[in-house]
Amino acid sequence: MKNLLLAASATLSLIATTARADDIAAQIRADMPGLMATYRDLHQNPELSFQEVRSAAILATAARKAGFEVTEKVGKTGVVAVLRNGPGPTVLIRADMDGLPVVEQTGLPFASKARGVSTAGVESGIMHACGHDTHMTAWIETARLLASHRKDWQGTLVMIGQPAEEINSGADAMLADGLLTRFPKPDYTIAFHDSASLPSGTVGVRAGFALANVDMIDLTVKGLGGHGAYPQLTKDPIVLASAIVMRLQTLVSRENSPFDPAVVTVGAFHAGAKHNIISDEAHLQLTVRSYSDASRKLLVDGIARIAKGEAIAAGVPEDRMPVMVVNEPHGHALWNTPALAEKMRPVLEASLGNDRVREVGPEMAGEDFGEIARTDPENIQSLMLWVGGRSAEQIDSAAKEGKVLPGLHSPFWAPEADKVIATGAQALVAQAMALMPKG
Repeated sequence: MKNLLLAASATLSLIATTARADDIAAQIRADMPGLMATYRDLHQNPELSFQEVRSAAILATAARKAGFEVTEKVGKTGVVAVLRNGPGPTVLIRADMDGLPVVEQTGLPFASKARGVSTAGVESGIMHACGHDTHMTAWIETARLLASHRKDWQGTLVMIGQPAEEINSGADAMLADGLLTRFPKPDYTIAFHDSASLPSGTVGVRAGFALANVDMIDLTVKGLGGHGAYPQLTKDPIVLASAIVMRLQTLVSRENSPFDPAVVTVGAFHAGAKHNIISDEAHLQLTVRSYSDASRKLLVDGIARIAKGEAIAAGVPEDRMPVMVVNEPHGHALWNTPALAEKMRPVLEASLGNDRVREVGPEMAGEDFGEIARTDPENIQSLMLWVGGRSAEQIDSAAKEGKVLPGLHSPFWAPEADKVIATGAQALVAQAMALMPKG
């Protein structure tokens, strides 16, 4: 009898969840014209990292109208909106706000023409080439829906608009400014990111490592310059740096376990100024990706060892050894709490439909959302989803023709924004309600 009662209770709960999901989906459809107006505004007016003043104001205004207590300028330009709704768990929902220093080439009628100067001092065009405009718009709709459906959940909702995700600094800035001490500490943190590889309207779920550690390394290779006609009187840093570049490939192929993914990419090589002059320095810029802390240490230490070893082999004097700078803060790997991922999978299937929820693999891109849970992994569970932003027809056609389609960070990336926003908002609402059940 007890098992029958439990089964009946689960069935009734599923029916109620499905009915509520239909209601939420209908509200999102009704709200879509206004949401698309907000999206186009955000898309047309992107802001670079730690400059998201206008974007933050849009999020803050929407949250206040929905009934949240709102604090601005957290971590420079971050927004924290809190809605208390009785006893229960605390759920944090995050959207990132910054655009990229990219000149938009989508051809959209509302394409960005904005320009600005980044924290690195570089003047350029600005574009939401990573879809953060869809994230913010879905965040606004999620805030409104959860505020208007308070009868369906209980607990504390903390919604944050995070700056500077693109430079892996925004989460740290908000944490340093008291995100977990000035405001309710979450039991769960959830978010989503648009995807260029998943069909629009689908959601990708990944348990465990989902995104990678990110290190940006500058390596100055020193030599002894001179006349290009007399190389025997020099120590050529271009030859030395080339040897270092080739040797670095063995870190992944011969030193790292093939079961622990890793990437070492030399993205820039600068040296010399004239045909017949051997320069005295070469400069390399590297991006290094890994998952585990042990793998990251192996790669970073290995780069330093190889650079010094090749310099010694080339006969470079001790006072001209390579200088390596590991830029901080570096990005930590994004870890989706396995228990939370498995708990949310049936919730998403009930809300969106089984055919719209997919298992996805890990990727080597970076993301600082995981920094929040990393402060207390024993007590904060975390999950980031992928939300598809490209039509299935485009994906299938490109696969048949062998074409590579533009993706995130491309000046041509233009997701099917309405589908990303609708799916993202519905997924966030479903998860929040499941994590803060009534009663």
